[in-house]
Amino acid sequence: MTYKKILIAVDSRENSIDVSKKGFELAEQLKADAALIFVVDKSKATGDPDAGIMPNEALMVLKKEAQDTLEQLVRLNNQTKETIKFMPEGFPKEDILKTAEAWGADLIIVGIHGRSGFTLWAMGSITLHITLHSTIPVMIVPVRK
Repeated sequence: MTYKKILIAVDSRENSIDVSKKGFELAEQLKADAALIFVVDKSKATGDPDAGIMPNEALMVLKKEAQDTLEQLVRLNNQTKETIKFMPEGFPKEDILKTAEAWGADLIIVGIHGRSGFTLWAMGSITLHITLHSTIPVMIVPVRK
């Protein structure tokens, strides 16, 4: 199979540096287009009304974090300003797969954050969900130790 479009899923965790690096390196080797996706997780935009932080303000903070992270990863990987960046608002498990389909991705690259066993099962894993539900290949970049 020839990969022409690679979707690189990142978040604000440190492992996203390795995920983006591997994704952009692979795209360069294969002469494929690469795009970054950072889903602004609506479930985390609850705010804290007692502290005067309303949900819409919390969502704005999350959007800013996503935008800053995407820009930083573009710079760290010596990519151009024209690098495709997706920043949907929703739920990562669903929106990464939806974006991959809508963009026509051939491959999704994701990281895994070191959970295992019961913690992985109880909390769920975005990577696990994507791997089980994707109709295209998924490459997992492990945590660097």
